[in-house]
Amino acid sequence: MKKVILFDLDGTLIDSTEAIVESFRHSLSVHGEIAGVSETQITSQIGHTLETMFAAAGVPMPRIDAHVATYKLYYREISRQKTVLLPGAIEAIKEAAAFARLGIVTTKTGLYSRELMEHFGVMGHFEVLIGREHVENPKPHPEPIFKALEVMNATKESAWMIGDTRLDIEASRRAGIESVAVTSGYDNKEQLLTLTDIIKPDALEAVRYIAERG
Repeated sequence: MKKVILFDLDGTLIDSTEAIVESFRHSLSVHGEIAGVSETQITSQIGHTLETMFAAAGVPMPRIDAHVATYKLYYREISRQKTVLLPGAIEAIKEAAAFARLGIVTTKTGLYSRELMEHFGVMGHFEVLIGREHVENPKPHPEPIFKALEVMNATKESAWMIGDTRLDIEASRRAGIESVAVTSGYDNKEQLLTLTDIIKPDALEAVRYIAERG
C-alpha cells in the first residue's frame, strides 16, 4: 500500500511570517485598537485559527469577525510577495512524491493556500488541500486529517503527518496516524518533545525518515 504524507504549511513547507505579521497589524490598525502587539505575540499563535489569534491579542469577541475579514483581504494582496518556500521544501515534496501520495492540511484559508502553492509551482504534486473553510473543527482536532484521507480515499494505516507545531502532532495522534515533527517552524524542540520524540530539522529530513520506514 502506497504511503500518504500530509504536510502542514506554515513552518513546514513555507515561511509566511512576514505576510502574517503585516496583515495582522494592518487589521488592528484599520480597526483602531490593540496597539503595540509584538511580533512574538503574533508568531506564538501561528498555527491556530485567525479567530484564536485575534482573541489572544485582546480583540473583543464581537469584533473578531471584522478583524479576520480585513486580515484575509490584505493577506491575499501581499502573500505571494512576502512568502517563501523553506529551504529544502521543493526537494522534500519531490522526494515524497516519488514514493507517497501527498496532501496538505492547514489552518490557513484553503483558497489562499492553494494560490500560494500554485504560485510556487508545486500544487500539482498534491492530491488534496484541506484549509480552514473545509472543516468545522481545525487542528488539533483530527477532522482536517480525516477529511484529507476521505478525499484521497486513503486509510489512516498508511498515513503520516509532517508538521512544526504541537497542533499538528496532537491532531495526528488523535487521528491515529504516524507523525514527524520538524523544528523549521514555530514550536521549538522542547515544546515538541512534550508530544513526540520523532523530531527532524526540516521537511526533507522528515520525508527521508518516513521513506526509511519501509
